[in-house]
Amino acid sequence: MAAAEIGPYFAWRSPRDGEGWRPLTALLEPETVADRVAVARSALLRGYALAEQDVPVRVVASIVFLGVASRLLSPPLGAAVVAGVLPLARVEELWWRPVASGPLPVAYGGERVLRCGRLDPPAVAGALVAQVVAGPVAAVLATFQARFRLSPQVLWGNVASALAGAAGVLADTEPRHAGRVGAVLDRAFDRPPLARTGTVVRPDPARPRRFLVRRSCCLYYRIPGGAPAPTACSPRRPSAATIGGG
Repeated sequence: MAAAEIGPYFAWRSPRDGEGWRPLTALLEPETVADRVAVARSALLRGYALAEQDVPVRVVASIVFLGVASRLLSPPLGAAVVAGVLPLARVEELWWRPVASGPLPVAYGGERVLRCGRLDPPAVAGALVAQVVAGPVAAVLATFQARFRLSPQVLWGNVASALAGAAGVLADTEPRHAGRVGAVLDRAFDRPPLARTGTVVRPDPARPRRFLVRRSCCLYYRIPGGAPAPTACSPRRPSAATIGGG
């Protein structure tokens, strides 16, 4: 995948590449997501000498989901914008591999794609939302919501942050594609379920780079050292997406 050159969050691998892959459908099982959240919480407690009461399980669950959402959204967005090819991955065609920290390894075993190089930004955004956001991302979100009783506003805000964050990285690292990815991002936020999760702003009219001002927070501010931010809850401790890889 051409987008993999942008960075590890934009890479999907093949399930034939190495061992230890598990079907993404495992992340639709409450006990599996509970285990991943427990791993991430233990890493926080050990690595940053935090007390048990300072690291609420529901907060860690929100952060872990943000990391998973980033790994499900960044590669398709990057491929659509950079290579003009949007992978049409069903949840049963995706795989993941447990890691202690960092980006969650994800593999795609399917072949269906949408050739979108000649499509306008609204069409690309529509396909991305319909195929990825309302597909694998929504399926995993439902499991986290049910298992940890998280607010759907928080979880969909995390999806919005993941998509806007990926678009921002693309704009910064691939400036020639910044205008197109920004336009796709704008149109994606016109559509449910992303509509009303936040506002995409372009503070410098001379630059195509967009930012998201979300209407909810990822809850990371509840952990000592974490701080709320107007765009995607940027923490002062390790990044939410890094913890989410656990």
